[in-house]
Amino acid sequence: MKQRYIIAIDQSTSATKAMLFSSRCQMLRRVNVPHRQIYPQAGWVEHDAEEIYLNMMVAIEQLLEQGDIDQAEYSLAITNQRETAVVWNRFTGKPIAHAVVWQDMRGEPYCNELKAKGLGEAVRQRTGLLIDPYFSASGVKWLLDHVEGARQAAEQGDLMMGTMDCWLVWKLTHGKVHATDYTNASRTLLFNIHTMQWDEGMLHLFNIPRSMMPEVKPCDACFGTTDLELKNGTVRIEGVPIAGVLGDSHGALVGQMCFDKGLGKATYGTGSSVMIHIGEEPLTAPQGLVTSVAYAAQGKVCYAYEGNIHCTGATLKWMQEQLQLIASPMEAEAAAMSIKDNRGVYFVPAFVGLGAPWWNSKARAAIIGMSLATGKAEILRAALESIAYQVCDLIEAMVKQAGLLLKELRVDGGPSRNRFLMQLQSNCLGVPVNCSDVEEASALGAVVMNGLALGLWQSLDEVAALRKSRACFLPNDEAERASKWHQEWLQAIAMVNR
Repeated sequence: MKQRYIIAIDQSTSATKAMLFSSRCQMLRRVNVPHRQIYPQAGWVEHDAEEIYLNMMVAIEQLLEQGDIDQAEYSLAITNQRETAVVWNRFTGKPIAHAVVWQDMRGEPYCNELKAKGLGEAVRQRTGLLIDPYFSASGVKWLLDHVEGARQAAEQGDLMMGTMDCWLVWKLTHGKVHATDYTNASRTLLFNIHTMQWDEGMLHLFNIPRSMMPEVKPCDACFGTTDLELKNGTVRIEGVPIAGVLGDSHGALVGQMCFDKGLGKATYGTGSSVMIHIGEEPLTAPQGLVTSVAYAAQGKVCYAYEGNIHCTGATLKWMQEQLQLIASPMEAEAAAMSIKDNRGVYFVPAFVGLGAPWWNSKARAAIIGMSLATGKAEILRAALESIAYQVCDLIEAMVKQAGLLLKELRVDGGPSRNRFLMQLQSNCLGVPVNCSDVEEASALGAVVMNGLALGLWQSLDEVAALRKSRACFLPNDEAERASKWHQEWLQAIAMVNR
């Protein structure tokens, strides 16, 4: 009997990764191929979609060249950078321009026009999102309005659009399948999260023809098959199923096995992405946050609140590179644990303003409560504490709005290895903080959906039993003091948030 493997593609903002997973959710090896970041002018960010497709094929070939291909069966799963949009010609197969990346701001003027007309709440009710160039719609509109001949070609039905998953599936199937999944669709600003269809009103608002839009499928659907040619075309793997597609943040939620209402995940990176499973009803998110499809599987659609924090790991990097207080972020843990408390020092890392749930772009960073006794340890501890407090503020806004209790926070990313930070996070939230042992949570989420689609697993409960954690932190006898520190942090926020 042949061994079954899943090739997981994680097409991220900076690179395309190919990972080989076993049927027991174990990552066996990984290949990473970076792509160019293209900056035509200030505020614009582009990717070459054809380069990304070719990089994916290179990554897959390098991933498999070490194995005994004849003795295995393969399937392919995809998770991807969200919101980045590609527009291409359905007949030539060529993009009409570079992809507009989620960081690109060229759609901001039109978004501001819509907000000035008071359309924000109507758009939010349909899509769960805010009117913002971060999402795909304004970038697609810009391409149709500014690339020569694009508007006419779109009206004639010659053009197609999609997020990166959609583009890759189309290329892999040689143009036979033009489809995306519910999670990626829910990040375009063109999808109605109540009807689970492309919203005619939103398409009209952004002047995007319905003929451009892909079919939308659940995350655990089969998206077609592909043939993989390896080793200069001498080895060919035919009929590889493409199954399991979802956006990267949703992939991390699934990879963390957050299948129950009240489970949340936080990915600690330069900033932090927080999502909480809110159940099968698309509740309105707190101000400044969004409601997205969490995942769609086994005939059900589940929703999540999502928010992003600007500076978490970036704060430690600033301490390292600008102030040179530490040689690496790991040194902050020992410094924080060398003192019994923060001695009244609080760090508000509003380097680029305050993000969710405060949303004050004019606020600036401050260290508050210093005295002549304040030293390096107090400042480093305050920096670490600020990460836990920001996550706590965001989650508290989410659970209050949804009227639910957070059961557990599941975490990943470099700072999740900081024991001081994780214990404080648990104490502030009053719930367990469970640290995943999986480095690539987004890819694992795609693997889970792939396995459900192809019958490797029969239920989400069966998959959840495979989850392993590296560590779990429970609230301890410091929880009461942590609550007091959090209240003092809110006073520090008030001093900056003016």
